Amino acid sequence: MTETQQWTGKARVVMLGRAGCHLCEDAWSVIERVTDGLGVNRAEQDLAEVSEADREEYWDKIPVTFVDGRRHDFWRVSEERLRSALSS
Repeated sequence: MTETQQWTGKARVVMLGRAGCHLCEDAWSVIERVTDGLGVNRAEQDLAEVSEADREEYWDKIPVTFVDGRRHDFWRVSEERLRSALSS
């Protein structure tokens, strides 16, 4: 997993995506369910608002999920895998 940019902020879970992306909507539903259940903070980051380098790296992988500032998943979010990462 790669290190991320400062836009990940203080949220434990950050999803990088874009408006109108159905995979992003599906991923966000999983992220909401898991983070609500565990009491973990989350945030969304729009692909259009990150650096050109990050857009180039992630545009074909969205949604991209980051946990504790490190890339965790892309395209789809596994509820079990996310829950496990947040519980360790």
